[in-house]
Formats: sequence, C-alpha cells, structure tokens
Amino acid sequence: MAIETEIKFRVDDQVRLEAQLADLGFRLVTPRSFESNTLFDTPERSLRLKRELLRIRNYAGRWLLTHKRIPDSGVGEDRHKHRVETETDLSDGQALAEVFASLGLVPVFLYEKWRTEWADDPDDLKGELHGHCVVDETPLGIFAELEGSPAWIDHIAHQLGIQPEQQLTTSYGRLFDQWREATGSTAQNLTFAAIETAATPER
Repeated sequence: MAIETEIKFRVDDQVRLEAQLADLGFRLVTPRSFESNTLFDTPERSLRLKRELLRIRNYAGRWLLTHKRIPDSGVGEDRHKHRVETETDLSDGQALAEVFASLGLVPVFLYEKWRTEWADDPDDLKGELHGHCVVDETPLGIFAELEGSPAWIDHIAHQLGIQPEQQLTTSYGRLFDQWREATGSTAQNLTFAAIETAATPER
C-alpha cells in the first residue's frame, strides 16, 4: 500500500525555481508535457462523500488509472497531504471510460495542466532522502508539488526557501472551488478553454 505524501506551493518565477532544482542536483525526468485528467464518480458523488478519487489521466501520451483515499489511520498530521494511492498504466483510457459508463460511473470533473517533472539524485543524498518535484502550469497559475517522505519534503522546501505559510495541502479541485467562490464563475471544469471563456468579459 503506497502512501502519497506531498505539498503544493505557488510559483512566481518558474525559471528561477527550475534553476534552483538543477543547483540542488535534481534531474529532468519528463520535459514540459500536456496533461489531461478526468475524475469519475457515481451521479450521487458517492466516492467524493467518502473522500475517494478515481481518475483517468493522459500525461505525455501515457494513460494512467489512479485511485486515492484517506489512510486507514486518518489524515495524520496536517502539514503534509497524505493519501493512499493505487496507480497503474493503461493501454487505452478511453476504452476504460466506456467500461466505467456501463458500471454507472460518469465524468464529474476535468482538469488540465502542462507538467514538468524533476527528481533528485538519490546517489547525491546517499539514498537517505529521495522524491520528486513537478511544476504545473494550470489555468489558475503555476504551482509546484513536492512528493516524498515528510523529512524530504521539509528539507527541499527549506532549500528552496518555501516558508510554512506558503505550503498548501489543497487539491486542484478545491483550488478550483475556491476560485469559483471568489470570482463567481460558473465554469464547471478546470480546463484552459473553460477558464479563458470565464475570464472573457461579455460584450
């Protein structure tokens, strides 16, 4: 059972952040690539009520199926986001979506981003700490995520100068909800087209 532990933070200067990562010994794993995500649930949103997530992702031409849920012991400490994550590669995400539809699961939320993925070099850290940093260009701005052990996250955040008050455990879905509440937007999905349309004043 894999436990995903991560934080997010807003990025004001992507070029500077990626230079910092390179200086810390991170290597580029996946160059900037488009990512599309579709969340599935029952019409009654039973998965969401249980704080579970079922997602089909297409990232850099690769299909992935992901299920996330709260750990059996609860959310744990609240400085980092903790989820039990089960993930597997797919040969055809669209075919699986058709299977989901036959089972009564429907698309409930779409979100997009351009993602660049970095990983530190475990040899440089003698294998003691290891994790990933992804830089996400979303319709709501640029965010980065640090994923690894709590100690690794705290260490890298400190190295990058990310203060505790800048660290977020909020999902992109919740960030979208907060944006809609703040702007009054009726956009239903966090896609570039939907946000651009919402931001275009009516004539």
